[in-house]
Amino acid sequence: MLALIDGNNFYVSCERVFQPWLQGRPVVVLSNNDGCAIARSDEAKALGIKMGAPYFQLRELERDAGLIALSANFALYGDMSHRMMSLAAGLGHQQEVYSIDESFVDLSGIRGDLVRRARTIRKRIHQWIGIPTCIGIGPTKTLAKLANAIAKSAERKPGSYPAQHAQICHLGACTPEELQALLQATEVGEVWGVGRKIGAQLRENGIHTALDLQRMSPAAAKAGWSVVLEKTVRELNGTPCIEFEDEPPPKQQIACTRSFGHPVTELIELQEAITEFACRAAEKLRKQGSHTGQIMAFIRTSPFRQQDPQYSRSASIPLPSPTSDSAHITQAANAIVQRLYKPGFKYAKAGVMLMDLQPATREQLTLDFDETMPENRVRLMLAMDQLNQRYGRGTLKLASAGAGHTAKLWHMKQNFKTPGYTTDWANLCTVQMDV
Repeated sequence: MLALIDGNNFYVSCERVFQPWLQGRPVVVLSNNDGCAIARSDEAKALGIKMGAPYFQLRELERDAGLIALSANFALYGDMSHRMMSLAAGLGHQQEVYSIDESFVDLSGIRGDLVRRARTIRKRIHQWIGIPTCIGIGPTKTLAKLANAIAKSAERKPGSYPAQHAQICHLGACTPEELQALLQATEVGEVWGVGRKIGAQLRENGIHTALDLQRMSPAAAKAGWSVVLEKTVRELNGTPCIEFEDEPPPKQQIACTRSFGHPVTELIELQEAITEFACRAAEKLRKQGSHTGQIMAFIRTSPFRQQDPQYSRSASIPLPSPTSDSAHITQAANAIVQRLYKPGFKYAKAGVMLMDLQPATREQLTLDFDETMPENRVRLMLAMDQLNQRYGRGTLKLASAGAGHTAKLWHMKQNFKTPGYTTDWANLCTVQMDV
């Protein structure tokens, strides 16, 4: 058996932990530069707000319906995710963190009432860190994911599924008749692995529900669509086809791209931004224990500002030897940007991509003949990562990123960002008591 545990409306729930007055209010969390809604409370969904809705279209709801819009606080969400996952791991003996708010837990070999065990973990997460969750249990990943969706729908939309499946749904404990009824009540597009395009194609071929898909021939799924859909059909029938991974496989590419808060016209500002993006990508590279052999960088204007001259260019260069050194990666990225830059344009976005990734080796080849240099550089990068993790990103950075903490044109718009309650000593919550 596998369980999928998922934080409900995770970004909004993280904000509500430290701002209880948001409970019961329609809340949305906005994307980078306060562009569009990337998380919605149930109350915001009830107002008809769709995922990805542009913020400028939501401003009337702030006045007319009391909508609260918040800038994304990813440092807070990441820390809360780590806390939630550490508690969710107690559900079983192996865990695969699938996303920032979801993780699979292997329950094989665990005796006793799994629903009761799941209820205990769910209560503990809510009591200890304040995040509401739903848990789905099934013999395969696809069925566990489906059980989780049923648990959410039964809680948020009473009547959509039987009430006993609210919050926690154990498909493995259902009778064949109960399982058939649940699959019949689930639209095929809700099945994990069935996207919008494939869902439309399946409906055109008379497959409207999860039960219809379960009864489909695996060979027909493979021949008509892909081996991925074949695996989905088999998993719906209880045959595990998607492996459980204790650790995610290393990424084949690592990118850091951002849209600027305001148009950028000067080369030095572009290089400051590229330095920060390159350092962030290099940090991710070191975290997964890899080196990069090739750097790609790009700059571009906004395609939405047709009144401005348009310009978009990218280029890549190979490195003399694979590395994870922020200074070497940044030097290469800035050399690309200097070559691409043309004055007279209003740049709106830039980014860095690390390619040709390979496992890190103990020795790092350089053009410097000082044999102690490679090990010194490794220790330097480790110290920088540890300091930035302990005291906050940007505590220690390369000089080309610009001095000081003053606002820069290329910094993202985050006009409604809440404090770093768990990641910044200066933003710790205080409690005042009247004696």
